[in-house]
Amino acid sequence: MTDQPNGGISRRGLLVIGAAAAGAAAVGGGLALWNRGEDDEAVPPGATTTTPQTDAAGPGPAETFREPDELRSAGGRLDLELVAALAAARVADRDVRVLTYNGMMPGPTLRVRPGDRVTLRLRNELAAVTNLHTHGLVVSPEGDSDNVFTMIEPGAAFDYDYRLGADHPPGLFWYHPHHHGTTADQLFGGMYGAIVVEEDEPAPVARERLLIIADIRFGADGAVAGANRLDRMLGREGDLLLVNGQLMPTLVARPGDRERWRIVNACTSRYLRLRLDGQGMDLLGVDAGRYAEPRRLDELVLLPGNRADLIVTATEGESLLQTLPFDRGRTGMGAPPSTTTGADLARFTVAGPPGGPAGALLAAGAVRDLRAEEVTGRRTVTLAMGGMGMGGGMAFTIDGREYEEGRTDIEVRAGAVEEWTIENLSTMDHPFHLHVWPMQLVEVDGTPVDGVDVRDVVPAPARSRVVVRVAFEGIVGRTVYHCHILDHEDLGMMGVIRVG
Repeated sequence: MTDQPNGGISRRGLLVIGAAAAGAAAVGGGLALWNRGEDDEAVPPGATTTTPQTDAAGPGPAETFREPDELRSAGGRLDLELVAALAAARVADRDVRVLTYNGMMPGPTLRVRPGDRVTLRLRNELAAVTNLHTHGLVVSPEGDSDNVFTMIEPGAAFDYDYRLGADHPPGLFWYHPHHHGTTADQLFGGMYGAIVVEEDEPAPVARERLLIIADIRFGADGAVAGANRLDRMLGREGDLLLVNGQLMPTLVARPGDRERWRIVNACTSRYLRLRLDGQGMDLLGVDAGRYAEPRRLDELVLLPGNRADLIVTATEGESLLQTLPFDRGRTGMGAPPSTTTGADLARFTVAGPPGGPAGALLAAGAVRDLRAEEVTGRRTVTLAMGGMGMGGGMAFTIDGREYEEGRTDIEVRAGAVEEWTIENLSTMDHPFHLHVWPMQLVEVDGTPVDGVDVRDVVPAPARSRVVVRVAFEGIVGRTVYHCHILDHEDLGMMGVIRVG
């Protein structure tokens, strides 16, 4: 790993699995705050302040941490309706208007079990086309299931029907819009929620918490701020970072409590480089993957779309959950950097009598390792930026082409185990997401990955390559793969895959 001038860890070092356990100097949290409109000159988000983030109107009263509402399956079924609509909200002690599911930001958490059937009516009360993607779920990508090609017009509704296999992996997943061209706008506006596929045996912890972290920016009129051309090229980031829709909530525990924190990075573009100094953290896995044994760490990088399954062992005192600055690269020579700023996200207050004794940390035991299996095919997927795109701006391409819904870019035989080399020729990082079929990380920028690490969003650092293996088993159909900086996806960095 290469030391950076600020004393932190290099971007590539942080992205390689296992590097998250390396120590790094804590940086004071906080975001430089600004408002800008569609036509204003973008302000490069480069400098980190040393003050906690606040809304432009000033800091509001401290908020007690709240969980999103929950909807649970019963008898193998979950039947629900989600209404996508603009709604008034109170965010950071300010009256604003956000995009919501059922009038809430985040939307309700869906708790289900392997083998369940979920029937979901999505009613569109927005002024734009929308749809729904169940990110990470291993379900059919066609018909009325996780079909990103579905278009729900304003005023219309669509009935989704998701069938989870009896062997569906437990873990944390999430849902958000995925209509090409408006995905970033709608997610950034507030449309996201969590899905938890429960285990047979609950974890031996004092409590479980869900933290959905998302950023947002409001204009002077209280509406979500639009993105200008530079925002879209860099990947927009908001000047407010919220946890479950709250600004700097306070979580309370007793000394010795062992808690399970399920964390979603629901940001449109922002990488989260998380620290919780003074507290013990053990990582069970990222996305739906589980490590054979928990991994002790000091900090953790979550790419946009990633989720973390984390055990926090509480130590007396007050700690800050922070995200530290992260360099995502730049669009080209002379362009401003896309340096993600740092921020304080939440307070963790540990006081009172000691908590009860904790059980043993969860261990997954033996996990499947595709590196030990025969590879039936190899291919290279190339991400690039540059030249003139179809929309008149810079082109964002995969294998030299911008996205076209009617074109199928990759054909894979059902049952194949393939090795993909994802090559990033650009000067920016591009988190790579494949729908439906999880990817096992093999190598990041020439460094082999220790152990088995299975994800659905993997790092593709600037001017480097990542190697993954994918078992195309159990599910057939046609869906997409793309950069999970969602502005880049909307600008064309997406392809279509068919497995059958």
